[in-house]
Amino acid sequence: MRSSNLVLITLVYASQAHGGHELEGRDVPAGAQLYVEHCASCHGAELEGEPDWQTPNSDGSMPAPPHDETGHTWHHDNQLLFDYTRIGGQAVLSALGIDDVKSGMPGFSEVLTDAEIWNVLAYIRSTWPDRIQEVQAMRNPPHQ
Repeated sequence: MRSSNLVLITLVYASQAHGGHELEGRDVPAGAQLYVEHCASCHGAELEGEPDWQTPNSDGSMPAPPHDETGHTWHHDNQLLFDYTRIGGQAVLSALGIDDVKSGMPGFSEVLTDAEIWNVLAYIRSTWPDRIQEVQAMRNPPHQ
């Protein structure tokens, strides 16, 4: 009886595993190149972001944050990161009912395909230390 409970617990835990699934099996080198071409001008060649990224610009918009482990990118789930990149920061914030933050992040839906956006996100994730990758993966809903 005890071993069958252990198996059941293991199966339930495995089925509730965190997910980084959208980022698995992506073309990370292609994502790195796309990052250089489309993201580095604002977020930095080393993913370091703009200086004083937590202080609003004179127009009220937030500077581009770092995408390395010092920023907050890894605090968000994959879908939010994808949507933010695809349709732009302000559109996502508005959809979430957040009206007191002004994002300068443009949408890239007319520049990058969905697969290319996922490749960029996979590249960014690949630069994080293992522990940060694990924490970020836990922010994703389990896939069944």
